[in-house]
Amino acid sequence: MHEASTLGIRVEERRLPNGLCGVYYEPARLIILDESLPDFQRRCTLCHELVHARYHDTGCGTIYGVKAERRARRETALRLIDPVEYASAEELHEGDAYRIACELDVTLQVVEDYRRLLHDTLR
Repeated sequence: MHEASTLGIRVEERRLPNGLCGVYYEPARLIILDESLPDFQRRCTLCHELVHARYHDTGCGTIYGVKAERRARRETALRLIDPVEYASAEELHEGDAYRIACELDVTLQVVEDYRRLLHDTLR
């Protein structure tokens, strides 16, 4: 939460519709997280929404929004996954993404985004 206050962002928790985990609303500098998220998912979602806040992203309905979402997912994966811990978990769990996510205490989406980064880096 320290980063949120440094950026001047308020963070609130409440019930969100349509399976949304979190949203960032730039005009109010507000992040809303779904109140029912387990801790690991709350941490991943907060990190993702803080990336949007850091760049003052305004929405996902435009071409810019698609790029902002891609950036937020990439930066979230890089912030939450340590390369050494990932390599160890990858070997320990024989590449099983779900078990790797559990080991690293992140969402499956964050692991998949991290893998995409590794793949793109190797190309």
